[in-house]
Amino acid sequence: MTFRADHMSEPRRRMIQFIKNNGSSSTSELSSFLEISGEGVRQHLLQLEKEGWVTRYSENNGVGRPVLQYRLTTAGEHLFEKNYDHLTIEVLDTLTNSLGEKALKNLLSAMIEQRIRQWEPKLKGLNTEERLNVLKDFYKKDDSFMELENKNRTYSLIERNCPFHNVALKRPILCSVTVSVLTHLLGCSVKREKRLQNGDGCCVFQVLLDEPLSENTPRIIIEDE
Repeated sequence: MTFRADHMSEPRRRMIQFIKNNGSSSTSELSSFLEISGEGVRQHLLQLEKEGWVTRYSENNGVGRPVLQYRLTTAGEHLFEKNYDHLTIEVLDTLTNSLGEKALKNLLSAMIEQRIRQWEPKLKGLNTEERLNVLKDFYKKDDSFMELENKNRTYSLIERNCPFHNVALKRPILCSVTVSVLTHLLGCSVKREKRLQNGDGCCVFQVLLDEPLSENTPRIIIEDE
């Protein structure tokens, strides 16, 4: 298990590790483990709570007063490495191997339809540039790693931090979801000029306004590799 909390002080890293190993912990248990005062432990816990890594709750074992316990939050759990990427790849491969490539494409098509339904109301009545500014939040709200570039009315969305990067490296067909959704929402062709998979440092989605959609444009657009 890999622990990723290099920005924390040594006592706080050890506290997080101890709580993880034990499921939860009291102030006295942490004080004994760290060999520091209870007040010192409480100060560290207050900071960990403030940063969202731990939460407190009362535990009543039926004897005496309830004991205040600390456990990791969901964010705190993610300080420890998870193998979601491998699981995602395994699920996709199992689907394809068991039900065929058509099943995978049907799954991707369903993802595309869901995203189109999600975004269409947000874009209603907007011009192209306004739509693109809204779509900067395609991966997450207020995404600081997505920017809109406008060079002589040629627009590009630039993504510098793909949240699906590790999976997309192994199964690039997933990138077809983003390309397909952007294409149908903007009503014209969208091409990736640069790719994180190719070591370009970003993905650049160029919006081709002079290539409007036609009746023959497929719902799922598989990119050429």
